[in-house]
Amino acid sequence: MSITKDRKSELIKEYARSDGDTGSPEVQIAVLTERINELTSHLQTHPKDHASRRGLLMLVSRRRGLLDYLKGKNQQKYVDIIGKLSIRK
Repeated sequence: MSITKDRKSELIKEYARSDGDTGSPEVQIAVLTERINELTSHLQTHPKDHASRRGLLMLVSRRRGLLDYLKGKNQQKYVDIIGKLSIRK
């Protein structure tokens, strides 16, 4: 249920501000979104998996916090990332 190492490195390359950047909010949001999408598809086939549902809610909350932080720091990057990842407000 976790993302592969290759997929994670692709996301890091795509959203990183510079080489070796893995901690910027954009990268973290992209990785969390990938994990959220995988967990969402898992829960559609396993609706009674409450432990995974709790994990999904925690990931969504963490992503929301990062998005709020990014919105406060740089409004344009916030708009760009929610458009690129197709995240609802």
